[in-house]
Amino acid sequence: MTTIPRVVVSAPSSGHGKTAVSLGLLAALASRGLRCAGFKIGPDHIDAAYLGLASGRPGRNLDPRLVGGHRVGPLFAHGAIGADIAVVEGTMGLYDGLTGRTDVESTAQVAGVLRAPVVFVVDVAAMGQSVAALVHGFRAYDEVVWLGGVILNRVGSDRHEQLLREALDDIGVPVFGALRRGALVPAGPGAVPARTHGPVPVVHHSLEAVRAVRRLGEVVHDTVDVDRVLSLAQSAPPLAAEPWSPAAELGMVDHAGPRPVVAVAGGPSSGYGYAETSELLRAAGAEVVPLDPLRDESLPAGTAALVLGGGLPESYAEELAANERLSRQVADLARAGQPVIAEGVGLVWLSRELDGRPMCGVLDTAARVTDLLVIGYREATAQTSSPLAAAGARLVGYKHHRTQVLPRAGVSPAWAWPGGQPEGFVWRGVHASFLNLHWAGAPEIAVRLVAAARQTAIPAPVPVSPAVPPAIPAPAHDEPATEALEL
Repeated sequence: MTTIPRVVVSAPSSGHGKTAVSLGLLAALASRGLRCAGFKIGPDHIDAAYLGLASGRPGRNLDPRLVGGHRVGPLFAHGAIGADIAVVEGTMGLYDGLTGRTDVESTAQVAGVLRAPVVFVVDVAAMGQSVAALVHGFRAYDEVVWLGGVILNRVGSDRHEQLLREALDDIGVPVFGALRRGALVPAGPGAVPARTHGPVPVVHHSLEAVRAVRRLGEVVHDTVDVDRVLSLAQSAPPLAAEPWSPAAELGMVDHAGPRPVVAVAGGPSSGYGYAETSELLRAAGAEVVPLDPLRDESLPAGTAALVLGGGLPESYAEELAANERLSRQVADLARAGQPVIAEGVGLVWLSRELDGRPMCGVLDTAARVTDLLVIGYREATAQTSSPLAAAGARLVGYKHHRTQVLPRAGVSPAWAWPGGQPEGFVWRGVHASFLNLHWAGAPEIAVRLVAAARQTAIPAPVPVSPAVPPAIPAPAHDEPATEALEL
């Protein structure tokens, strides 16, 4: 049973300001000395990272497609252990799902699973009395949804605010705050770093990111009735969910023998993958050490396996290319047969080149950034046994990339799914693909990887050779682009 106070922050659609409000709420609450936990509905690494920065603990994702609906409550309870309040940022609009399956994936459904009230953020820049009709419609659409109050964004004037408050008062919906135009998205110092930087500013704890989160906290503190939001969160009923446990998920694991060192891409407090990956690896018997591909010049001592999560952004090609020493060590590790799991840009980093810039050269592939965005979930089947999965294993993953790798698949492909060509590469201990997995949805991956790391001798340094077994050319096309959606 979980009694953590909690609210879900949602909006009519993307672009209304729910991310900035969520960050501001967490920062404002934390400034009062409250222990906070931040969550993001859906697979988005970036928002989750910033929510973690604002809350002071790892931000986590709640994604029913990736982990299974039955794990959403337990994962929430696990991530909120020891917190005084949890803020859950929704995805898209309140009733939207990335695949259209709103009965499973929407913010409304997750709010129902969590038995959490909803704070509704509305951009009212071009709205007057109609705000009442809009909010009433969202409140009445699903009687299970508990719409506890509204935060108005981009209010034009005192008169405009008064009109909006009177309209919402007529339908009995409380207004928790009103933010003026430009309050959440200023230009220059104090602005949140562009999404093209991905989670990097959080991983590096950059002054720009810290300052932006602090400013949002000040804005929300000055314009939102934080006490009323806190009272709403405290009114959430007990949640009948026991905290998720990585040890319980893995069951009886044989910890005999040494604890292999597994390097996981990220920093000491934030990573480029989901937080549960490292927790599962530790429960499976590994010693987890962070590795920053953009700053660290060598692998951690004794590294027996490497995990590159899918959050590393595509805009850091220059930095990856410049880190030649680390690239050589990663190539040595892979060619020695040690497990290397690479998702998203991790696949690109293992390639021969990206837009002409040298990468690790583990895979005989060339990558280039395109104007086409590939985005969406895939129900994938493993085509080749690897340290990640056995051939025939079926897992749900997520793709979000503009980079194209040619050939698309190697002699031994990683994945296949309905309607698409085989994708990715399995070579020796390498498993590389654009598909991102949330290991809480397939915890056996951690056991398999740690076992592979133990079985393979830790390599001694060997000279890096440019000769790489060539991949079988594949059709030079990628999946059709899907419309980009803010998650």
